[in-house]
Amino acid sequence: MVRGKTEMKRIENATSRQVTFSKRRNGLLKKAFELSVLCDAEVALVIFSPRSKLYEFSSSSITKTIERYQRRVKEIGINHKGDANSQQAKDETRILTKKIEQLEISKRKLLGEGIDTCSIEELQQLENQLERGLTRIRAKKYQLLRQEIEKLKEEERKLAKENKELKEKWLGMGATVASSQSTLSSSEVNIDDDDNMEVETGLFIGPPETRQSKKVPPQI
Repeated sequence: MVRGKTEMKRIENATSRQVTFSKRRNGLLKKAFELSVLCDAEVALVIFSPRSKLYEFSSSSITKTIERYQRRVKEIGINHKGDANSQQAKDETRILTKKIEQLEISKRKLLGEGIDTCSIEELQQLENQLERGLTRIRAKKYQLLRQEIEKLKEEERKLAKENKELKEKWLGMGATVASSQSTLSSSEVNIDDDDNMEVETGLFIGPPETRQSKKVPPQI
């Protein structure tokens, strides 16, 4: 009798499901044992039943096999990660290289080189790009010129203020010197006048016929 193909889905009947589990579990454990013996392979098999009952098989030590598995998975993960990073770096390098080439071509065209094969539309685009660039350059130039003019005006106002302060200070010093000179001249004039002053008195000395006014110099 030909055995029918089993449909791969969960067995709904609990009894049939338990019977199938037992048969296939034993078969799987037997295959694992045969593989380890016949092929000298390190095999570790762990099975939990629907009721969480543990079944296991190991050709050596299941703990050592699991540790070996974890180390290997870690190594493979690192290698895969390194390969992925390397491939990503290669892709990014290729993309950047293409962008650089395109920029170099555009730069040469903006300088008027390599435009022999350009169409009218491409030349018009280049012209528009140049005009936009010139507009931005002029705007920046005028901005810098305005800033420089404002800076010079500020310096001019500062110098004018300093000049005014110095002028006022100089005029104040001149007035003080002139006042001192004027006071000094007045004192000299008074002294000279006192030195030349003569005082007439009513005192007469000698005979009446020779009476003359006697000028007495002032006493200092």
